[in-house]
Amino acid sequence: MRKVLCVEPVIFLYTFASSLTSPLVQQFIYRRLWESEYNSTFVSPGSNATYCEQNKSSPAYVKQKEVQEKASVFNMQLDLTGAVPSLIVAFVIVANGDRQGRKRSLVLPSMGALIADICLTVISYFSLSLSVLFAVAFISGLFGSMATFLGGGFAFIADVCHDEKQKTTRIAVVDLIFGVVSGLAGLSSGYFLRGIGFTWTFVTASLLHVVNIIYIVLFLEDTVGISEFQDQSPVSCKELLRDTFSGVYMLFKTAPYKKRILIIVLLFTFMTYLFTMVGGSSLFTLYELDEPLCWNEVYIGYGAAAFTSVSLTSFLGVYLFSKCLKDIYIVFIGIFSYVGGMVMAAFAKTTLLMFLVRVPSLLCFMPIPVLRSMLSKVVLTGEQGAVFACIACLEVVTGTISLSVFNILYAATVAWFSGFSFLLSAGLCLIPLTVLCWLLCTSWNGEDLALLAPEEVSSIESVDS
Repeated sequence: MRKVLCVEPVIFLYTFASSLTSPLVQQFIYRRLWESEYNSTFVSPGSNATYCEQNKSSPAYVKQKEVQEKASVFNMQLDLTGAVPSLIVAFVIVANGDRQGRKRSLVLPSMGALIADICLTVISYFSLSLSVLFAVAFISGLFGSMATFLGGGFAFIADVCHDEKQKTTRIAVVDLIFGVVSGLAGLSSGYFLRGIGFTWTFVTASLLHVVNIIYIVLFLEDTVGISEFQDQSPVSCKELLRDTFSGVYMLFKTAPYKKRILIIVLLFTFMTYLFTMVGGSSLFTLYELDEPLCWNEVYIGYGAAAFTSVSLTSFLGVYLFSKCLKDIYIVFIGIFSYVGGMVMAAFAKTTLLMFLVRVPSLLCFMPIPVLRSMLSKVVLTGEQGAVFACIACLEVVTGTISLSVFNILYAATVAWFSGFSFLLSAGLCLIPLTVLCWLLCTSWNGEDLALLAPEEVSSIESVDS
């Protein structure tokens, strides 16, 4: 059977299935906590009755805020449960992809997501305790979760792209797929929930993961030749970990000083921007469920789908700006776009204004693919797995810490100003902006390039192009 090097269908299916269930899990937790707090059946705001109390003097309003706080803390604890195992798995699997192939970093997270969705189906159907979700999160983390999948996917793209400009565009395309499909899945989730409920929606996501696993195993060709490694005797776990850490260690040890500093600075910029963006955007669902917006599941789906336009415009921005601007300026534009959206979200008290938050945020996704591309250009071909393993681990650590911090902060501030977390997220963008200003004011060409190995000069020059 002839195999293909097209990884985009894999990313499409995994992203759609994951994004279909992600907002539903938050709403599932919120509804179960609401029912526990009020000791009554949850009533959708789409009906004549409403659960969203807007009278601040009412006892129901106080209980509503308590549900918001509990849901925020529960989500934070759930994220922490799956973070530690996924961090280890992502680092080991993605870093060893340079020698053992990229497919395992795609198929393992898909299997973990399938197991998680089957468990969610059972929890929903039999109304099991919410505490079971912690076991589900841990098991999903053991299979690598989203970090391993994205690390393997971007390393796969880097392997098949040999032209530097093509690499930037191709990585941006993957981020476009991720954003557009997430929006479409978010839009669909509200209608799925209203039409067939939680249980059958989780079943639908499980079937999508089954199709994805079949495609990866039977039809996707690996980008790394592993026949020579298959002929060797199996290595122990100790040797595997040693090889893994030595690959990442050598990435920094053998690199010239300027290249090493550049990698560290780019990773730090990526990490700090991801921290602010993940933390701020993760609160949208809870914020929209609360007063004065009081959105129902369909409106929440519309809000998630609004990110489709943001992903599309961000991709178009990368494609057009890369023809006339340096990568670093594209990152600047994207960060300022995010800041504008978060400041507007902090004071959005009407449905129309909340939807318009996406307008200043139209280019906020640009820094992520551009920074990934810049890091990929700096390293050599045999170091792609190591650098994407670093990126994947940073995504897990940063995302987990960010979700924990912002959920705790939201729980502490929702009673007096629910938009405070959005303002903080915008303010923290000063950190990556300051680092980028320093990088911009520092010369990374001319005599600095003379310090690099000859085969690395072209890679560093491509970052400035």
